[in-house]
Amino acid sequence: MSLELLSELALVTDSLLQVGYQPGDPGDVIDALTNPGVVLGALAGGAFGAALGALPAFVFTGFLVTAGSLGGGGFGVDVGFGTVFGPHVSFAGGVAAAGYAANKGYMESGFDFHNAKDITVALGSKPDILAVGAVFGVFGVVLEQLSRQLALPVDPIPVSIVISAIVVRVVFGYSIIGKVSDKANGYFDMGPFEREEMREPGEVKGDGEKDSEDRLAVEPWLPNMYKWSHVAAIGFFAGLASAAITYNMIGGGHGLIAVFAGFGISAASLLFLNLGIGKIPVTHHMTLAGSTAFLAVWEPGITQITGLESADLTAPLLFGDGLALLFGAVFGVFAALVGEASQRVFYAHSDTHFDPPAAAIVVWTLVLGLLVVAGLLNWGVWIPGTGL
Repeated sequence: MSLELLSELALVTDSLLQVGYQPGDPGDVIDALTNPGVVLGALAGGAFGAALGALPAFVFTGFLVTAGSLGGGGFGVDVGFGTVFGPHVSFAGGVAAAGYAANKGYMESGFDFHNAKDITVALGSKPDILAVGAVFGVFGVVLEQLSRQLALPVDPIPVSIVISAIVVRVVFGYSIIGKVSDKANGYFDMGPFEREEMREPGEVKGDGEKDSEDRLAVEPWLPNMYKWSHVAAIGFFAGLASAAITYNMIGGGHGLIAVFAGFGISAASLLFLNLGIGKIPVTHHMTLAGSTAFLAVWEPGITQITGLESADLTAPLLFGDGLALLFGAVFGVFAALVGEASQRVFYAHSDTHFDPPAAAIVVWTLVLGLLVVAGLLNWGVWIPGTGL
């Protein structure tokens, strides 16, 4: 390698370090995954998610994160995102257990879609179901720790959830991306659902006592929330609300933990969805985007939390109160639209649950992380490798 190229690489490295991006150490991956509290905790957490069901387990995460962020101590946040109750463990374990149980014919929940998509149902204490949840809980924490300890500039928890959902389909014999019905004009067409059209005989596998023709041709993730304009609207206001919560909490003396308050409230609100109350929106990917994007560009908040001077913040994306709040709202819309796009491709035509919010968080955190790497943002708040 020429000296000139080495010099250029050194300059690039210096530029990255100036804006705060720090890659992780591979040795930290080994340390984390040889910690019995991590691996054995995940084994129990995955089984917990299988027993309660994926969505109830995630609601539990929401209550923990809400309590930790609003209480200011942070303990609930650590536990809620940790190796037992973290969604990459308990939620992912519950999703895997539902895929397994439906494949074995254990589930007949009355769900309108394929039973493997029903993440609201507790699956009880059957040993083989618990074992599947436990194994996928460990798999989830391995993926999460690999991403986190290497400090990849993306949220490691949804990365794990997305990969785990795909592996569930491979392991239990489901189509990875699903089959688009002949009645739909491509993956993005929700028209067959609106017309209540059903699958053709033999087009896809049946489910329990249902045949292919008993299944809807398109099964949207949220039947009450899939139109682009509706999704964008709720994304704007959810992102703005979460940004405003963070703004007020930090102004009132709360620290960085305030950025998770909106997420916790959104996740906890899904208790009502699990109880069958109609038209409850799913917004945790939007609220987390709103608060994180807001704090990534809010100059007074950055200086207050980090103790740096404004002159130390050299990246161009830096705003005062109003513009920073609107930046959070814009990222709420971005998260909402990415989530909707992912459900149309990976959920609506398939047989098992694929989590659109997780996919959305992967995308928007990676965007923020890459903006830090490119020197356009000063920090990514809590995104690995992007601190100040």
